[in-house]
Amino acid sequence: MGHNATILDQLLWQVPLCGRWRHDSEGALYHLANCFVLLGFMGGSGVYGCFYIFSFLAIGFLCYALWGWFFACGLDIFIWSFLLVMICLIQLAHLIFQLRQNNYVGEFDYLYKTLYLPLQVPLQTYKEIVRCCEERVLSLATEQTYAVEGETPINRLSLLLEGRIRVSQDGQFLHYIFPYQFMDSPEWESLQPSEEGIFQVTLTAENDCTYVSWPRKPLYHLLDKERYISRLFSALLGYDISEKLYALNDKLFAKFGLRFDIRLPSLYHVLGPASSSSEPEAEKEIEDSKEPALPPHPLSVGVQKAPSLPSSPVSAAPTAPPAPARASRLGSDNLGEDSTSLVLEDFAELPGSFMDYGSEGEYMR
Repeated sequence: MGHNATILDQLLWQVPLCGRWRHDSEGALYHLANCFVLLGFMGGSGVYGCFYIFSFLAIGFLCYALWGWFFACGLDIFIWSFLLVMICLIQLAHLIFQLRQNNYVGEFDYLYKTLYLPLQVPLQTYKEIVRCCEERVLSLATEQTYAVEGETPINRLSLLLEGRIRVSQDGQFLHYIFPYQFMDSPEWESLQPSEEGIFQVTLTAENDCTYVSWPRKPLYHLLDKERYISRLFSALLGYDISEKLYALNDKLFAKFGLRFDIRLPSLYHVLGPASSSSEPEAEKEIEDSKEPALPPHPLSVGVQKAPSLPSSPVSAAPTAPPAPARASRLGSDNLGEDSTSLVLEDFAELPGSFMDYGSEGEYMR
């Protein structure tokens, strides 16, 4: 015990000093090893950053092992350096195995690079999303229907990979669905997890299409379990629905020559078969209503059929009793048939005046 205490005291308090410094260097191999170790510790994070780090560290420790064997002639230097080389190689093999296990080819690889990689979604998270759809790529032939209006239940969420889908309602074309867009995002968002529903539109393949589909219950279970994936799908679905609404808005603008606000309810009453069958009458009514009526305020929550308006563009609010509450959901059946007719009561209580609007039906900011 006393002998051990004496050795410990010598190591801690009586450190031997160097009597003479060497004037010659250790050689190029030793300095090369230090350079590789320095480069290795400059790596970043992530899988590829780990590849960078352990690759340079393995080369640096190998140079240390060679220097200890040929120049320093130290067995301990060689053994420790060689052991560190083996640890780095084992770590590199583990990283390669993980990459091969999480690597996808074909459609899933393109899907990750196009949709998820720009959002910096980790590979492990993407692996859970792909596992939820059972890693299956489904297909549709030309003119084959994905969903039939009033018949197909809403029991899945699908993403188009290739091809083009035509969306129609009562035989009336609405818009197209292009690659890397969700095929049934409005239907998915319109239902709660405990609710059941059927499609209100028909989805038909314009050409040969491929898509991936997540079953409803497993996807809800994944979204409840993983908060990050839930927020990711919420952002993707919100962007997809906004793109579809803007597509409908552009169709209205091209059809009537007047840009409608996409926040207006009951867009289908403008696009539906009733307006297509009596299109001249509908356009005539719109032309008649453009003079006395003005476009809706962005804060208005409902639209109903209005009585004939006086010829004056600005008139006082009528003394009729207030209209009953109107639905504000898109496509509600309780709304009026003519979505372009307005009620002056909707604007009487608003702080802005009618003069805030331009003559061409656009809101003047």
